[in-house]
Amino acid sequence: MTGRLHHLQIEAEVLQGNGGLGRYVLVPGSVDRCARVGARLEDLQVVQNRRRLDVHLGRLEMDGQSIDVAAIPTGMGCPSVDIVVGELLHAGVRRMLRIGTAGSMQDGVKIGDLVIATGAVRDEAASDAYCPREVPATADPLWVEALSRAAQALKLDERAHVGLLHSKDSFFGREFGEGPNGAHNRDYMERLRGAGVLASEMEAAHLFVLGQVFGHGSRTVAATRSAGAKVRCGAMCAIVGDTVHGFATLEEEQAAEDRLVELALKGIATLHAMES
Repeated sequence: MTGRLHHLQIEAEVLQGNGGLGRYVLVPGSVDRCARVGARLEDLQVVQNRRRLDVHLGRLEMDGQSIDVAAIPTGMGCPSVDIVVGELLHAGVRRMLRIGTAGSMQDGVKIGDLVIATGAVRDEAASDAYCPREVPATADPLWVEALSRAAQALKLDERAHVGLLHSKDSFFGREFGEGPNGAHNRDYMERLRGAGVLASEMEAAHLFVLGQVFGHGSRTVAATRSAGAKVRCGAMCAIVGDTVHGFATLEEEQAAEDRLVELALKGIATLHAMES
């Protein structure tokens, strides 16, 4: 696709870079997290739009590399991911990393920790439009490896857990058991804990499914097919609530997000070096 992306209100060409690979695109939920990324980039440009899906474009200088990067918010929930990531895929973007926040589901995963996702429970409905429910939502393994290596390099490996996320459509109903289905939802979440799921969030599963579907030759996204490079989607979340303390304080949440951004950028540099 060339031309203007309808919702993001940018020309598809601005997402090119890195010698034809395209920009590495960070897709957090919030525009504020994009601004945190932008503060770490050189030659930053911010393109605003009426939906506040502001596009942050810049260059990451790290580990002797100069890497074209973008940060674009998806908003909250998988339907919004479907629109934003869908436009990015049509524009030929092939490297995406979600950097989100999540609530812990395990006693050993604390506020301020990070979770590098290997996959996500598809407790959402948007991905049903693309493939059968039996198809798992899995992160690209090179993202998992690159982020794990980056965590070791930054001496964050003790705070960075690797495993499954839970992606849901309902925050208050599913995660907190409110409403007439409360008992059912609390039982469901307890079963996920028993299966070792590390944390609960609202976007990763659909990102993974979109990467899998369009990264393996779906005819509806010609740009990703013709580009010749595999689509790689990963996700990482900062823990802002746990089973002991409840929600993080504002200071704890900001510190966790700073740690998240630091690891994400190091992960981009690591993945870029691995693929070069």
